[in-house]
Amino acid sequence: MLATNDGLKFVGGTLDGRFVDLCAVDTKLPATLKQTLAEPDGLAAAAAALATGMNKGPFVTGALSAPICDPGKLFCIGLNYRDHAIETGSPIPSEPVVFSKFASAIIGPEATIVLPKVSVEVDYEAELVVVIGKAGKHIPVEKAFQHVAGYMPGNDVSARDWQKGRPGGQWLLGKTPDTFAPTGPWMTTADEIGDPHSIRVQLRLNGATMQDSTTKELIFGIDHLIAHLSKIVKLQPGDLIFTGTPPGVGAARKPPVFMKDGDVVEVEIEGLGILRNTVAAE
Repeated sequence: MLATNDGLKFVGGTLDGRFVDLCAVDTKLPATLKQTLAEPDGLAAAAAALATGMNKGPFVTGALSAPICDPGKLFCIGLNYRDHAIETGSPIPSEPVVFSKFASAIIGPEATIVLPKVSVEVDYEAELVVVIGKAGKHIPVEKAFQHVAGYMPGNDVSARDWQKGRPGGQWLLGKTPDTFAPTGPWMTTADEIGDPHSIRVQLRLNGATMQDSTTKELIFGIDHLIAHLSKIVKLQPGDLIFTGTPPGVGAARKPPVFMKDGDVVEVEIEGLGILRNTVAAE
């Protein structure tokens, strides 16, 4: 999605920064990516519009927004990298550890992560985010990838002093403050990615590499996560799954490193682009 002088537009583009107004090319397309995913063959129609538009436009300029700003469900998976579980001193999970964030936590690239006044231990977490493209419940593992529309970088920002430092451990409140779910800069369709279980995940804080691993370290693969979640709820187009973070989080460092006012944090995932956000105190 692109914020332009004429409002928010559903666009497609290339890595060199050229963006096409897809709805201007094909007036039958819905106005958002989420709505397009819900349409039969909607993603194929959007791809056709992009192919046509890259030859003749109309090209548009503006600021990239979150690809999906209003997911019906936003799942997060905890301790899903073997080396991250080890660095936190946690046992290797025997099944996925699942929590959630509210959609109000989502922001896009170049937007500001706001540090709440009530937290002094706000951490970063680079994550591969899965975008569901096809509805389903009780999805078999072997058919799970049929339900994936694409992937994008995400940052599971976490207030550790709420997540773990409050009575009972307030995972929801520690994970879901406003602006705590940056995503983008765009969704890359699944057909453009080879093996999603073999791509590099990095995070830089003020230019210094803090996390650097690959999705080979995932304990539960994307197909298993989809099968597991769909046992409980029906997945819908536009739902998001944050698949877990690799080692190097600030809370596990000695001494700990937490984000502060004026920081710049970048999540880079191989083949998916760079998600860059600034940090500011509330």
